[in-house]
Amino acid sequence: MNNKQTVYIIDDDEGIRDGLSMLFESIGQQSQSFKSGNAFLDAYNEKMTGCLVLDIRMPKMSGLEVQRKLKQLNCTMPIIFITGHGDIPMAVEAMRLGAIDFIRKPFNEQVLLDRINEALVLDEKQHATKSNEHKEKSKVDSLSTREREVFERVTDGSMNKVIAADLGISERTVEVHRSHVMEKLEARTLAQLVRIKIMYEQLA
Repeated sequence: MNNKQTVYIIDDDEGIRDGLSMLFESIGQQSQSFKSGNAFLDAYNEKMTGCLVLDIRMPKMSGLEVQRKLKQLNCTMPIIFITGHGDIPMAVEAMRLGAIDFIRKPFNEQVLLDRINEALVLDEKQHATKSNEHKEKSKVDSLSTREREVFERVTDGSMNKVIAADLGISERTVEVHRSHVMEKLEARTLAQLVRIKIMYEQLA
């Protein structure tokens, strides 16, 4: 378990919430409980890290609806659903939407803890990837206007002489700008530049 991350418990059953809170407290894992999906969504912000233990069947807003809302908010925290006997078709749908598991009530505590540990590891990896992507984006944003023009054309496959004619500058100047671009983006090959551009466009 990772104490820096939080396990968010979302269940309308107070007994479930209290029981899970006590379980996590007993192993030193930080957790936070919510009695409804709306209560969690009101508190949600993109800086949250950890995972969700989410009841699939709740009044007013089901666990599936919470999951869909979070996807719209680009939330990537892993979700583990806890379900009753008759909720399996809903749980399968939740898995299709990206949930990492569903666990049937009454659940084995160790099984739940093992899955939560996996979810926290996944969240940590996703968070690190996202952080790295934003660092790469900031590097591209730091390029000068001319460097950006060269970057765009180089990654589109244009030759230096074509870029020079296109921009009305010498081929040597293009080479200098290209060198600066690769240095700023810490790229050694054209393939790396192309990957950076693709990532940048996905984040835009």
